[in-house]
Amino acid sequence: MIDRTIFQNKTAAYYTLGCKLNFAETSAIGRQLLNSGVRRARKGQEADICVINTCSVTELADKKGRQAIRKAIQENPSAFVVVTGCYAQLKPEDVAGIEGVDLVLGAEQKLDVVKYLDDLTKKEKGEVVTSKTHRIRSFVPSVSADDRTRYFLKVQDGCDYFCSFCTIPFARGRSRNGSIADLVRQAEQVVEEGGKEIVLTGVNIGDFGHTTQETFLDLITALDKVEGVERYRISSIEPNLLSDEIIDFVAGSNRFAPHFHMPLQSGSDAVLKLMKRRYDTALFRHKVEKIKQILPHAFIGVDVIVGVRGETDDYFAEGEEFIRSIDFSQLHVFTYSERPGTAALHIDYAVDPKTKHRRSKTLLDLSDERLRDFYLSQQGSRKKVLFEHTKRGKKMHGFTENYVKLYADYDASLVNKVIEVEVNAYDEDEMAMKAII
Repeated sequence: MIDRTIFQNKTAAYYTLGCKLNFAETSAIGRQLLNSGVRRARKGQEADICVINTCSVTELADKKGRQAIRKAIQENPSAFVVVTGCYAQLKPEDVAGIEGVDLVLGAEQKLDVVKYLDDLTKKEKGEVVTSKTHRIRSFVPSVSADDRTRYFLKVQDGCDYFCSFCTIPFARGRSRNGSIADLVRQAEQVVEEGGKEIVLTGVNIGDFGHTTQETFLDLITALDKVEGVERYRISSIEPNLLSDEIIDFVAGSNRFAPHFHMPLQSGSDAVLKLMKRRYDTALFRHKVEKIKQILPHAFIGVDVIVGVRGETDDYFAEGEEFIRSIDFSQLHVFTYSERPGTAALHIDYAVDPKTKHRRSKTLLDLSDERLRDFYLSQQGSRKKVLFEHTKRGKKMHGFTENYVKLYADYDASLVNKVIEVEVNAYDEDEMAMKAII
């Protein structure tokens, strides 16, 4: 039995790194502590409990995790420090060895944090509580609001794909998900809180239903019926799991935005095989063409990794040619980082750092060009924009349904409201299109 009196008059500070899924989970941890009587520490106030939710997608992410842990300890020297997230799951002993860390929780434990806080006394060395990733089976739904106007709803966790470059299956376990009924209830809760836009998030969301014998199409069909939600966005979805039926559904939906985000990772079929991806460039091209055929104004974001082991100059050139040939709106370019324990380490030919940087710049320049072209193609159209809470100078910003960033003079009465506007000229300083209200 947990003695909740230890939480009386206590405050907590939260530090989150990495993906939107992590932010949703940190929010769930915060709610759990709040329900136990722990208030969020005010800015500048020293907290009694610190929770650091880490990422480990690259070596740089590990480094940022260590920096965040040390920063939290420096800012809150007397706090009981809890570290969780992917870095904590993959390297728990390394994390526990950082001076000032009291508790390291793995992926299975982090959303039941109160259970492990039976004593807030500082420890000489961090205690580790983790599970083997192949035994992780639990799913705890979570939803968070960002500092703008969006809510992120976790619908799925874990991954069964084991791509050669990736540690996520080792950090988050096997694919699993919540039930449609539970997730619909969470969407209804967002409406009650005044939320207008929900982003569906997870590790491999297209694999939804793996544990409940439901499908992702079943899920979005049910969510589309929730009254009060103005807009849903589907976060990154594997191209082999983005069925034509899902694309058709989005095209006919009043609530699901014409905005798709797919990981390509490489435009070379040879590199895709080295990565152990489950599609080829022909399938990817079909998905892009299908989307543009029925939703010509849809925004298509594409993930690409440069410099993976085995990516020769010829393979990169082949990949670049393919990428230039498809009608995307923006690239998210990542530089390959070697991760211990991955199959990619056995692939011959490592790309040197200068070549990685050059390749990254080539694709980033292409992305900037395509994004600007997409924005300009929307000039003169009428779109619905959801203006954000954040205020920059005398301007406010928001996104259209097809993810065009707009700006207008600040008007508090329009914040968190969806209104129709005319998309006007592009402004270099604002890096957005002007909204004519």
